[in-house]
Amino acid sequence: MNPLLLTDGYKVDHRRQYPNGTTLVYSNWTPRKSRIEEVDDVVLFGLQYFIKKYILEDFETYFFKQPKEKVVAEYSRRINNYLGENQVGTKHIEDLHDLGYIPMVIKALPEGVSVPVRVPMFTMYNTLPEFFWLTNYFETLVSAVVWMPCTSATIAKQYRKVLDKFALETSSIPEFVDWQGHDFSMRGMAGIEASLISASGHLLSFSGTDTIPAISLLEKYYNADSEKELIGGSVSATEHSVMCMGTIEDEIGTFQRLICDVYPKGIVSIVSDTWDLWKVLTEYLPKLKNEVLNREGKVVIRPDSGDPVDIICGNPNGKNDNEKKGVIELLWETFGGTTNAKGFKELDPHIGAIYGDSITVARATQICERLKKKGFASTNVVLGIGSYTYQYNTRDTFGFAMKATYGEVNGQGREIFKDPVTDDGTKKSAKGLMKIELENGTYKLIDQATWEQEKQGELKEIFRDGELLIDQTLAEIRKRIK
Repeated sequence: MNPLLLTDGYKVDHRRQYPNGTTLVYSNWTPRKSRIEEVDDVVLFGLQYFIKKYILEDFETYFFKQPKEKVVAEYSRRINNYLGENQVGTKHIEDLHDLGYIPMVIKALPEGVSVPVRVPMFTMYNTLPEFFWLTNYFETLVSAVVWMPCTSATIAKQYRKVLDKFALETSSIPEFVDWQGHDFSMRGMAGIEASLISASGHLLSFSGTDTIPAISLLEKYYNADSEKELIGGSVSATEHSVMCMGTIEDEIGTFQRLICDVYPKGIVSIVSDTWDLWKVLTEYLPKLKNEVLNREGKVVIRPDSGDPVDIICGNPNGKNDNEKKGVIELLWETFGGTTNAKGFKELDPHIGAIYGDSITVARATQICERLKKKGFASTNVVLGIGSYTYQYNTRDTFGFAMKATYGEVNGQGREIFKDPVTDDGTKKSAKGLMKIELENGTYKLIDQATWEQEKQGELKEIFRDGELLIDQTLAEIRKRIK
């Protein structure tokens, strides 16, 4: 598709609505508020993907390299059919095609950093006066692509903070947290691109993912190399269809075949609540104890039904001893383990557990807290993070918006802003040119800056006139976020 059609309909005629003599529009991308409790800083991620995928690839392939007559006719047909005969015109489209590149500057903070709400993450403005209309024409496309990777990266970082905290307090292997948050969200996301950009945000904080193509995205757009570094990984795992086909009458046989024949070594995760989780834990696994302990690798027990906190940690109000003890305590009773130097129990390394359904940051916190209270290390369990976490958000989760704050008309600069009297302050924008300073590790906005001041500070040119100037790597971004 002609990428100039990837916009809101009301954008196409703003060119004629700006004052006569307009030569520059300067805008910024800012998270304006947080709807997640105790989260006041938002991770910047996804801008490089946007630039490479859309400005460099799609514009080059579907606009600049196409015959001018074709793209102009396509644009004219769509706009005229959409708005009716109007005066939008096509000369500005022809001029852009003749130019052969996007005449824009994008200045940004480094990807992976956390930015306080109400502080701009990046700015954009046109470099040629006749293309002033292009800056905010990009608003829709920028917003549609960038808000989700920022949001998912921020939420993944919250999981990481929780899991790191409890691992440092209770575990002898805090580095295991790299694998403790596992992305299972792909099937529940709003399309393939949403799943990939969200899963890429998850992989800034964790190594575990079932979203295979996110690895390819990070290789293509963030200079990663899966042969030289760990981008993302997983383990062999069953699903309910596998367990059901083994029949309820021979469920223990299915476990034995998987453990001994199909996967005699390595890690294998086995769905364990297809019928009766407690029978698996108290009857089948004790009978298979020697097989499990003699394997070279780990068997991971996977329940995913019921309240995850109670299933993993036990429910004091449960109707029987199994429910009161929960998965980790029952595994300990069968397989044992060690008590680490911090005084917490760690399961024998041949056995473990994963819960992959209905996990939230709050539930992850409760699981870690209750395991700690019972004397178990938090790293005894892996938590699957799904689409409820990553899809159940909107652009308004962090109030993302791209707004113009400065322009030039007939050679004169105009500081512009919005401050609706009927608003609660969320939509009040900064004013004028932007400078971002770093004070004591925190980014701070200086607005109403001069051009000389704007050229200083932490915002760096990463794109200018069709060329990517800074090409960041996944490794660099992971280092920043951690």
